[in-house]
Amino acid sequence: MLNDQAAGLRAMQSGHSMTESNIRKPVRVIAVASGKGGVGKTNVSVNLGVALSKMGNRVLLMDADMGLANVDIMLGLQTQYNLLHVLEGNKTLEEVIVEGPAGLKIIPAASGVSRMAQLTAAENAGIINAFSELNEQLDILLVDTAAGIADSVVSFCRAAQEVVVVVTDEPASITDAYALIKVLSRDYKLTRFRLLANQSHSSQHGKVLYEKLAKVCEQFLDVSLDYFGSIPFDHELRDAVQKQIPVTVYKPHSDSAQAFREMAYKIEKWPVPKGATGYLQFFVENLFQSRHE
Repeated sequence: MLNDQAAGLRAMQSGHSMTESNIRKPVRVIAVASGKGGVGKTNVSVNLGVALSKMGNRVLLMDADMGLANVDIMLGLQTQYNLLHVLEGNKTLEEVIVEGPAGLKIIPAASGVSRMAQLTAAENAGIINAFSELNEQLDILLVDTAAGIADSVVSFCRAAQEVVVVVTDEPASITDAYALIKVLSRDYKLTRFRLLANQSHSSQHGKVLYEKLAKVCEQFLDVSLDYFGSIPFDHELRDAVQKQIPVTVYKPHSDSAQAFREMAYKIEKWPVPKGATGYLQFFVENLFQSRHE
């Protein structure tokens, strides 16, 4: 299968394997990352995806945590197929996509399969090349990366147009978020990041957390760290997680759901991707190249 995918990738890079409509369609590719696990990154990805879908966007959420996937768990979905089946050649990427709340499309990853956490560069490239098979038109591709600075995280962040770093106000989260930004900027020349403060006590609390991290980044790194916003600590959000329903669906009028909507509006106001960086094809090619550098 990988030989076939490699051939497909070469064709795609020459501009022949994707339809003209896919090639010309601007797609926002946003990687959601965190230096540390347990900060609510996947919850952020899911609720942003739902909020954006409710606003009429065609959104595809890719669970890119290859070893500990949990997007489907968070949504209470019983998925029959996932990226492992794509890797093994049993299913196409389009065949494993499932539909979640508000029309959000999801690409499930395999959970608890150690092999999926240790893919070779060729296997990773094979999975990503499967994007060329997608016929659906997209507005936004959200990539829920693994926590930390693993190779796959670096690759997805480098290939995306926007990198959202989720952080909470605890020393380990702040330190690890800085480490992630440092690696991506120092070793891979990423210069712009958007910070999302999760579990904030207030909007002011979120801004203080941003300013704390931005000050250190400005002092030691050559990066631009923008404040994306904050998600308040919300008991209704915790209830929604327990019920495996996005808070934007379960309690749409809650403080946290409102915060997600506000961030979705911000995303819609971000500059529309233009030129090569606006194509889904660029994401695929850039990701493939980053695997081999």
